[in-house]
Amino acid sequence: MTVTAKKNIFDFSLLKRVFVFVKPYKKQFYLSLFLAIFMAIASPIRPYLIQLTVNGAIGKTIVLPAWVKTVLFGIDLADITRFIIAVTLFQVVFLFIETTVRFLFSFITAWMGQHVVKDLRVTVYKKVLGLNLRQFDQTPIGTLTTRTINDIESINDIFSDGLIPIIADLLTIIITLATMFYMDWRLTLISLFPFPLMLVATYYFKESVNKSFIQVRNAVAALNAFVQEHITGMQVVQAFAAENKEYSAFKTINEKHRDANINAIFAYSVFFPIVEVVLAVSTGLLVWWIADRSLDAGLLVAFILYLNQIFRPLRVIADKFNVLQMGMIAAERVFKVLDNTDELPATIQGAYAPEHIRGEIAFQAVSFGYTPDQYVLKNINFNVKAGETVALVGHTGSGKTSIISLLNRMYQIQEGAILVDGVSIDQYDIDRLRAGIGVVLQDVFLFSGSIIDNITLRNPAIQREQVEEAAKMIGVHDFIMQLPGGYDYNVMERGSTLSLGQRQLLSFIRALLYNPSILILDEATSSIDTESELLIEKAIDTLITGRTSIVIAHRLSTIRKADKIIVLDKGQIKEIGSHLELLQLGGFYAKLHEMQFEKKKAILQ
Repeated sequence: MTVTAKKNIFDFSLLKRVFVFVKPYKKQFYLSLFLAIFMAIASPIRPYLIQLTVNGAIGKTIVLPAWVKTVLFGIDLADITRFIIAVTLFQVVFLFIETTVRFLFSFITAWMGQHVVKDLRVTVYKKVLGLNLRQFDQTPIGTLTTRTINDIESINDIFSDGLIPIIADLLTIIITLATMFYMDWRLTLISLFPFPLMLVATYYFKESVNKSFIQVRNAVAALNAFVQEHITGMQVVQAFAAENKEYSAFKTINEKHRDANINAIFAYSVFFPIVEVVLAVSTGLLVWWIADRSLDAGLLVAFILYLNQIFRPLRVIADKFNVLQMGMIAAERVFKVLDNTDELPATIQGAYAPEHIRGEIAFQAVSFGYTPDQYVLKNINFNVKAGETVALVGHTGSGKTSIISLLNRMYQIQEGAILVDGVSIDQYDIDRLRAGIGVVLQDVFLFSGSIIDNITLRNPAIQREQVEEAAKMIGVHDFIMQLPGGYDYNVMERGSTLSLGQRQLLSFIRALLYNPSILILDEATSSIDTESELLIEKAIDTLITGRTSIVIAHRLSTIRKADKIIVLDKGQIKEIGSHLELLQLGGFYAKLHEMQFEKKKAILQ
């Protein structure tokens, strides 16, 4: 990780990619550079004017440069009181101008950084929305959250505390040093004699803090992933009395985060005193040299101020380099998300968007694996006529859910083709394809919000009357109206205030409202009691009329009416036929039926 960090500061290609997002704000960027140059050029002016004031006050002969005479409107040097007052007033005005410029510089760089962060975060989130579901299977949600929130926020530091402020500080140091050498090169060399120690301390400080910051960033990602996962699964944690175990695991991760921060704090605690010691030694050498050679007091005061102008940015410039470094590391991680090519539909979807999908489905030699070397579906071949009801049957893990995920283009197949109405789904506009397919999943996900928002997914084209009509069709309108607020009842995150059966009923209404040509029921009645199941089966009988329907269920009683039953085992099709045909065949389906019948008989006994 340290090697990567060192590389990133000089990775101009990565920096160039970051600055692509600066293009809409190039006027602000150029203005910030102009202000940085102005501040650097203005930095030696006030110390020099103070030098003139001190020398004038002690009666030393003053020779004013032409630019000073101009800004002081040709003040008469014979009247020292008027001269000091004029210089003081000018410094007050100049200080106000300088402060205003510094405010504008800080505000513009921070403003630009926040706008870049906003644009980049929108771009990353849009990318995440289009990623293949395989990426969410393989990547912890907390990690993606860190990329979208924390890492992108670190990119803001490239502008507000990184690159542009570093340029401003370096310009200030260079111009101040040039001024000092111009005024007295010997005195400059003497006062900067301890400077190499400062450079060495700065280098080791930068390396130490950089290593700590990387550890902090990794610890933050680990904390986000852990907390996200375990809060989501808190019901499981508490159900199995695993609170103490998970608490200990969290403490371990949190301790790593603490230790990384303490290492950074230790580096700061050592570095800043070293800077003060070096500055004190430089000041002592300066005083000794001037006193030994009876140089003027104004020069001493000016050089002390110049040294502070050099050491003040040096105190923070190493820290700013680390901020820049961490911003570049964060940018690299963010761009890895943007460079991910495993996506749907952005790079693969077609443009075919028919007004109506009839619902004819064909799987032709389809093979698929969530990882390329481990296929979960092998050479799947079947056809479904428009308006036909097909049931998928098989043990858990046989590939039933994978088939419907592929039909919806949630994943990209490795081999074969899937056709809808004789056209490959790769040629369809993805939104049009999915609009024609209604899905009721076994694991129902509800968003935090009202019942009506979860049913319509905030689609303004769906009216409340349509929602109520669909709810009455399912037979859950009365249940919804009994809730506080009715259709405006807040179901909370993941629908935690509703039972599993109630959540599935809402998802069923959701599927009905979109009036799909193809209806998929994935274990749609697995978590519903017998009364609710009867309501849904009644609605299904009406719904599937004239629609292509694919029904997935462990309970064979729910699929007897299917026109065709496809029996799967270990990713392969074992049998295809009607309920009676497969029972007469006496094969895999008949054994499943017998096992379930015997199990039901045993329960009744």
